[in-house]
Formats: sequence, C-alpha cells, structure tokens
Amino acid sequence: MTKTPDSVVRSYIDEHEAQFLADLADWLRIPSVSADPERAGEVRRSAEWLAAKLRATGFPVVEVWETDGLPAVFAEWPSGDAGAPTALVYGHHDVQPAAKADGWDTEPFEPTRVGGRLYARGAADDKGQVFFHTLGLRAHLAATGRTAPAVNLKLLIEGEEESGSPNFGALIRREAERLAADLVFVSDTGMWNETTPTVCTGMRGKLDCQIDLFGPASDIHSGSFGGAVPNPATSAAELAAALHDEDRRVAVPGFYDGVVELTERERELFAKLPFDEQRWLATAKSQAAQGEAGYSTLERIWARPTAEVNGVWGGYTGPGSKTIVPAEAHLKLSFRLVAGQDPERTERAIEAWVAERLPAGIRHTVRFGSVTRPCLTPLDHPALQSTVRAMGKAFGQEVLFTREGGSGPAADLQDVLGAPVLFLGISVPSDGWHSVNEKIELDLLRKGVEAAAHLWGDLAESYRP
Repeated sequence: MTKTPDSVVRSYIDEHEAQFLADLADWLRIPSVSADPERAGEVRRSAEWLAAKLRATGFPVVEVWETDGLPAVFAEWPSGDAGAPTALVYGHHDVQPAAKADGWDTEPFEPTRVGGRLYARGAADDKGQVFFHTLGLRAHLAATGRTAPAVNLKLLIEGEEESGSPNFGALIRREAERLAADLVFVSDTGMWNETTPTVCTGMRGKLDCQIDLFGPASDIHSGSFGGAVPNPATSAAELAAALHDEDRRVAVPGFYDGVVELTERERELFAKLPFDEQRWLATAKSQAAQGEAGYSTLERIWARPTAEVNGVWGGYTGPGSKTIVPAEAHLKLSFRLVAGQDPERTERAIEAWVAERLPAGIRHTVRFGSVTRPCLTPLDHPALQSTVRAMGKAFGQEVLFTREGGSGPAADLQDVLGAPVLFLGISVPSDGWHSVNEKIELDLLRKGVEAAAHLWGDLAESYRP
C-alpha cells in the first residue's frame, strides 16, 4: 500500500509540528548568505546542518557536495520497490543578504513568530520550502506503514542559487549519474495567493547579449562630417526601434520558430485566476499594460517569448552639448524564451538580424551571456496530475495553474538529466522574497507538508517511467 490516508497524515503532523518548527527556526538562524564572502563559513554550516537533519529523517545516503564555490547537499533514499519512479527534489539553502538596518521590523536571522506567520530571511525562500519535505516524508511513511518512500527519492539542495548558481551546471554534469531521475520537483516556487492554491507548469528561458557598434575611428565633428558618414548611435537607436513590429511581436526573423503555443485549455485556466491588472500595474510601477497583440497580460509574462532593450548608450551624455558623430554605441538586449525555442538557434537569428540591419561602415560585435533554457510540463502529464491531486488533498479545493515568467536553474536539471520539471511550492507573493520582513504563512507551510506526504504515494500508484 502506498496511498497515504488523510487523517493519519494530519494526526502525524499535529504530533510533530512543534518540533518541526523549532528545527526550522534553528536553520533560519544560520545566515547562509552566499553573496557575502565573509559568510562562506555560514553557508557551509547551513549545508552541514541540513545534512544532519536529513540523516535524522532517515535518508541512508547524505553527502555534502563540494563545488568550486559553496557546497550543496545530496541525499538519497531508495524505495526498494521494483519499477518505482525516481524523483529528485531541488531547492537551495543559501539566502539573500539581510540586516535589520535595511528596514526589517525584527532581526532577520532571529526567527520571530507573529500570529500565524514566521518572519526570517529564508523562511519562504527557500529553507521553509525545502524543510517541509522532511516532515512530509515522515508523515508519508507513518501513514503507509512503509520503511522507505514509495518512490526512489533524491534531494539536491544548492548553496549558490541566490548568487546566480555559478557552479550549479558544472555540479550536475559532474554528478549526472548519481542524480539520474525520472522526475524533477522544484520546491523554490509559489502559489497565486493565500486562498488560491496553484501549481506552476513551466518557466521561461533567457538569453542576453551586448551589441557593440563602431563607426569612425574616433569622435568626429558633426558639422564637418555629420550627414556624410554612418553614425553608430543612430544605428543603435534604429536597432532598438526595430526590435518589435506594430503588434509588439519580436521582429527578429525566425525568433518564433518552434514556439509551443498556448492551448485553449491553458488560456481558460489562466483566465480563472483572480487577476487584478490595476493592482499588477501598481506593483510594476507602470501606467499601462503593453505587449504582444492577442494575448492577455498573464499570457504575455508566462507563456510568450519576449525581447527587451535593457540599455542603450554611446556618444556624449554630459552637460551642455558636444556636436559629434560618436565613435561607438552599445545596446544590451535580453530575451525570454518559451518551450520549443532553441537558444543556440535564437542566437544565430539575432546575429543575422543585427548584421542585416546595419549600414556599410558600421562594424559590430554581438556578445552573448549565459543561457537558461525554458521548461514546460504539459497539463496532461501524469506526474503533474499527481502533484495537483496531492495539493488538492492538502488544500481541500480546486488547484489552478500558473507559469513563471522568470528563469532559474531548474531548466539545467531538465537538460542534463533529461527529466521533466514539476513545481511544488506554497509561498505567496506577500512573503517578500528578497525584501525586508520576509515571512512564511504557517498554515500554508503545513499544507506543503501535507502535499509532500501525499505526493510520493500517488506517484508510485499512477506514474511509471
């Protein structure tokens, strides 16, 4: 038997919740700020603390994995059942910088409970959402009578996510055999709000570039030469203006090749979310919505590829005037990609578009930065359905769907391991990730525990690799 009785799960959580929260508070007291070199030792202490707790949970294999930067934690607990799927849970144990002087009402590394909320740096992002798996797993075992999970369970908890995961790709390529899994679950995500449980089904990818344009060998007099030689600043402005067509579609030929289009079912589900565009605009500090014609705001930021001008500069920008044709100008562009788009092919399309639009006499280079691939789980994927059922049992209501407009290291796991990525998170926008007074809602944290308790049994019953 692998399915997990609701009443037993809740009773087990009731009995162990106080100790669970006390342990979480201990972890939150460790200022594991990966961006601060002076706190590298605290990040290591955080990894060792988590490793000890995972051993106490029952994982027979727990290791602190070294990188060229800060350590990650790996744990593994085989099911023992023939044909059981292998699930890998991803999260991170490092946190953003924080100090009371930043505007916190409490000390950020002294967890403070106020009503039904726990305030501390890392409470939601991401220690709380990592740690709920420990109690959820124990509840799963207690409720089913098992001595091992119903799935082959692995955890990879990174130590540098808040610093851009500079060593994560190398780590998972190095350890790909140990990390091999049928499914990847990311618990570094959230829900729509406190009363609307949702499951994220995908993240956009990202690539960015800097375009450097060169004209005269040095700045030259605009009276003597202007209007008779190409101006790189003008070319930069023309490139920026030409990036979109009149319908706000990206005008780079081939940019939309392979894009997985939204289904009508997905559009219907997005439309069911209680979205207030005026409130969203206030959060965006903007006066009006704008984007690709034919799509709603949520569809634009979650499921459509985009291009943005991040910066344009060149020539003279000081006080007064300096009548020149500048020697050079520059643009920074970034592109969000969706499922079906290949970043390498997109880079080639951008290079061709730039070269085609520049006049003779303007030399250029296009330099691309790091690339993150998009990931998407179809609504009918059986593992996604297991996730939805587990969330539904925990919340007792319909679970809706979102996507994530940003990008993250989850896609690296998908690429290296060849496994679909799913999302299980209970944080909400008011939790204040990366901001002052970060907190987690304790009732939602408990729901995360419940969902994790139900998930592994459901997967074992309904999913086969």
